[in-house]
Amino acid sequence: MDKLALIRQPIEQELKLYQELFEKDFTSENPLLHMALQHIRKKQGKRMRPILTLLAARAVGGVGQPVLPSAVLHAAVSLEVLHTASLVHDDIIDESDKRRGQPTLHTFLGTTPSILVGDYLLARSIHHSAQTRCTAAVDAIARIAELLANGELLQMYTIDSDTISEQVYYDVIRRKTACVFATAAQLGALLSSQASTSCTTNGVGDTPVLVEALRLFGENLGIAFQIRDDMLDYADSTQLGKPTGNDMREGKLTLPVIHAVSEQPSLLPLALKVRHGEADDNDIAQLIDATIQQGGLVYAERMTQQFVDLAIASLSALAPSVYRDALVLFAKLVVQRTV
Repeated sequence: MDKLALIRQPIEQELKLYQELFEKDFTSENPLLHMALQHIRKKQGKRMRPILTLLAARAVGGVGQPVLPSAVLHAAVSLEVLHTASLVHDDIIDESDKRRGQPTLHTFLGTTPSILVGDYLLARSIHHSAQTRCTAAVDAIARIAELLANGELLQMYTIDSDTISEQVYYDVIRRKTACVFATAAQLGALLSSQASTSCTTNGVGDTPVLVEALRLFGENLGIAFQIRDDMLDYADSTQLGKPTGNDMREGKLTLPVIHAVSEQPSLLPLALKVRHGEADDNDIAQLIDATIQQGGLVYAERMTQQFVDLAIASLSALAPSVYRDALVLFAKLVVQRTV
């Protein structure tokens, strides 16, 4: 059994209920919309965010509950549908022609219909957030939509900047990636504990402490996940669904190259040439090689491990359980993933 299967094992029943609810958003009587939704559905990811929500729910308030509250399932679907909508829009913004090895929606459907499909998914996300019947959950999910747009605009702004900053890099990934992971864990814990009579005596601390512990777990996990994802752009593998150096071709300078420039300032003109979209393939290949030589990947690997360690440390607030064990394994998997 692979590690992801081990992580899913304690919540297999919950995942089935989640999947049934999720699938309902990917069918439509409108032929064009249905075609678009089915195309997106073909290449689902590994369901990392809903797994995080369901494990957090069980680890905090759902250990003794035979069935998780429906609010937890709606929150998990809301977050994943919102994430999916953001990917549709991101692919248009980045002019990407592939995602997970298949053509992006806008490459065959067109830009305008694809924007509307993304908007439709956003509306479905709002619907599911409302079904939680929890204003704190609705507010948290709305906040994610704000942060995703904010992070994308911040990333666009940096393309015109001549300053390369590790702090700005972290600001962007906190808004574009970590916020979703943080909220996934936070809402699983919050919505499950609200329905549990024993939530205030689960292990160490009270409900707010446990909810915050899971939020911190998700945030640090999300940062580690994105750093690792950025490292994969240096891997020469067709399994990734995008070519090596794709981030640089889009003018994005991620943590490995940011570190390389800090170690070797003479690389700054070349890095800025890449950021401003003025570089050719030879320039990009040169910057990739220099990044590796200056220890950029080694540094990024070290930072990934640091954030994973922080995530795992926050779980000390939880009582021992198979769900906490699965969360620890989940965090460790981020460091090891190759796709």
